[in-house]
Amino acid sequence: MKINKLFQLSALVGAIFLFGACKKIGSGSGSNSGSSSSSTGWEYNNPKNGGFEVRKFADQQTGPGLVFIEGGSFTMGNTQDDVSFEWNNSPRRVSVASFYMDETEVRNLDYLEYLYWLSRVYATDYPGVYRKALPDTLVWRDKLSYNEPLLEYYFRHPAYRNYPVVGVSWVQANDYCQWRTDRVNEMMLIKRGILSMDPAQKNENNFNTEAYLAGQYEGLVDKPLPDLNPNGTGTRKVKMEDGIMLPKYRLPTEAEWEYAALGLIGNTLSERVVERKNYPWNGNSVRTNEKSYYGSFMDNFKRGKGDYMGVAGNLNDGAEIPAPCGSYFPNDYGLYNMAGNVSEWVLDVYRPLSSYEASDLRPFRGNVFKTPVRDAEGFLAEKDSLGHIKYRDITTSEAMNRKNYRQADNINYLDGDFASNVDNNRWKEEAKDSSATDLMYQYGMSSLISDHARVYKGGSWKDPAFYMSPGTRRYLDESDASDAIGFRCAMTRVGGSIAGK
Repeated sequence: MKINKLFQLSALVGAIFLFGACKKIGSGSGSNSGSSSSSTGWEYNNPKNGGFEVRKFADQQTGPGLVFIEGGSFTMGNTQDDVSFEWNNSPRRVSVASFYMDETEVRNLDYLEYLYWLSRVYATDYPGVYRKALPDTLVWRDKLSYNEPLLEYYFRHPAYRNYPVVGVSWVQANDYCQWRTDRVNEMMLIKRGILSMDPAQKNENNFNTEAYLAGQYEGLVDKPLPDLNPNGTGTRKVKMEDGIMLPKYRLPTEAEWEYAALGLIGNTLSERVVERKNYPWNGNSVRTNEKSYYGSFMDNFKRGKGDYMGVAGNLNDGAEIPAPCGSYFPNDYGLYNMAGNVSEWVLDVYRPLSSYEASDLRPFRGNVFKTPVRDAEGFLAEKDSLGHIKYRDITTSEAMNRKNYRQADNINYLDGDFASNVDNNRWKEEAKDSSATDLMYQYGMSSLISDHARVYKGGSWKDPAFYMSPGTRRYLDESDASDAIGFRCAMTRVGGSIAGK
């Protein structure tokens, strides 16, 4: 009895000590809850001692339209037989950091809002900006099908406003992500009363997140933040350190997209994957086993030749073309249409052997490292005529002392660069005046793959069930578009991997 009490007392003391240690760690340099620096003892937010400011920051806000995706380790790659015999996605274990992803594909309505803004801001002096962003509605044409009504109505008619936008290239999708970043951050500053609405923005005088942070956009200031620097002007703009504005919207990487599509968060037990999925839902069937909806299709795809939606009176997926965004059942992350409806662009450059070469942490191929353009005195160059900060590729001399990279363009690292060529003498001779992929990827001659080939994932309304598996991968040139490819945006999670902690 005494031994048990002694054991309980020891456990209680240990718990109190552990709680105290955790509390001490949480209130130290890794937290902003303290009022003074744990390194120097100087008080934060005090203009009398210099005014070093530390604003309260609880957690990253979830941007409009996004869903939090808790990251983790998973087996990326094929989950079924490779019936196309491409062998381009062998299973391998990787880790994906937590991030955010759109609940649905980007809709026609969302893209129309984007085009309207471009027209309002740029159309008078830079009409080419608007024309460059227009989706290719001609993708609907088929030499032996009557698809002219889709060409005319699908993108602009209100009956299709909640349908996924198609006919958008990879390049256009990236431009949309950049625009969305700026509009979201502008609205966040407006809601906080820092800026006022400014519908008269024109040309380079429009809100751009990077230009604002660099001091190259003023806007209609309402209530600027107080500047605690005793040598300052008394007020200031928002800084990155304030944590008010969100990170960039962007396309998800291939690993992020595949991880999110599988939705393993609802399929694990004590770090064990109970069942490896073929689709974003459990089981090997394309129909649900939920009693209330038993037999209903889980997404929109082509069941067989000539069967896009079933038979009248008993339609299976009920959509011969893309269905409205948010149709069918979400996966365990709450994401819709990660299997069918439309395929989706991802960030990666396509290479057949990416599964063997990419990193096992945040795998991605497509890095081209850039740096802002600066003048002769080292100051940031003036933004361009569209209001964007100018960037350039880093130079070899700037990277010569780096150990983690040696050049700007790393698309072909370990796959396509001259060092990978079997004819070593030839690459040594031609390395000085040839592009990196001249030898291994001669587009149109020896390969259909180039540095502009981008991966797209998931099945679509015109694909068989095989492509509904998240592990399948295909590619298309970044400037091309299709009636079966759309996209959704993602956002990097900053800070901890667990939301709210």
